[in-house]
Amino acid sequence: MTAVAPPLQSTRPALAPRPFFAADVGGTHVRVGLIQAGSGLGPAVEVLSYRKYRNADYPGLGAILADFASSQPPVAECVIATAGYALPDGTVISANLPWPLSSNRIREDLGFDAVHLVNDFEAVAHAAAHINGSQVLQLTGPAEAPRGPTLVVGPGTGLGAAVWIPVGNRSVVLATEAGQASLAASTELEMAVLQQMLRGRSHVSIEHGALSGPGLLNLYTALCAVRGVAPTHATPDAVSAAACDGSDPLAVETLELFCGILGSTTGDMALLYGVQGGIYLAGGILPKISQFLLNSTFVERFLNKGPMGKALQSIPVKLVEHGQLGVIGAASWYLEKSAT
Repeated sequence: MTAVAPPLQSTRPALAPRPFFAADVGGTHVRVGLIQAGSGLGPAVEVLSYRKYRNADYPGLGAILADFASSQPPVAECVIATAGYALPDGTVISANLPWPLSSNRIREDLGFDAVHLVNDFEAVAHAAAHINGSQVLQLTGPAEAPRGPTLVVGPGTGLGAAVWIPVGNRSVVLATEAGQASLAASTELEMAVLQQMLRGRSHVSIEHGALSGPGLLNLYTALCAVRGVAPTHATPDAVSAAACDGSDPLAVETLELFCGILGSTTGDMALLYGVQGGIYLAGGILPKISQFLLNSTFVERFLNKGPMGKALQSIPVKLVEHGQLGVIGAASWYLEKSAT
């Protein structure tokens, strides 16, 4: 889910909006929807059909899209939201995908008129305008905020972060590499854990050291080393599950570190990017640990910015529960681009 710049570009200028496929490609799952532009009275994006696929069950994205297409009416276009860097030939370079991805190959193999690519968190940021109160869990701040720069942050297979900036009736999205910034420690324990991680390497990123699935496991392993205890969990899911049910004190301590670092990092991003319109926490990890997050030091650490803590109190921070967020964002990006 790591966002990269420059944003991925369409393989061809968009046509007039018609029903089309939108896919959100993550490191573990692909979500695909049959999308139609909404009417003036309804939502801007209508999801007519939707499916979630496990990447490991398919040899590539083309096979997933072919399976989805087999039960849908024919469409001419497809928009794909994915992390990575798009080469001129349509090939996407990404460290988080289990198989190669080529928009040109998908277009040729599945017979689309055009396949469009957009950065995954740029797409998620475009979905910010389509989230309603029933799809979020409020963590801090007022219920509403003035229209302004909005931050979307999501730890999953990697860490994605993007800023949605309204410009009149349109918007601009800044896709960032925030996950590759250096991990900062704020407590003595975090300093000890970071020092452990720095053994044999000169740089520990936020994503690698904490705020991703692999980062959570690295955080746990480093904490075990600091405590002088052998690790007993081999996957991020095992760590978070043991923490949420309270069965392993080291797992609990690890997830507490994770939530604290997430709060501190999100507060830093809000100040760095001039966020005013709100913050949405997305990604594959947080919905699974929502109650733990609510009871953690996340809010305390988010607001712990000296005199600027008062400014951060005016920013709503919400956990997004909507599983179709990436698909809706990709579709919104496509529809906005096609309208130009």
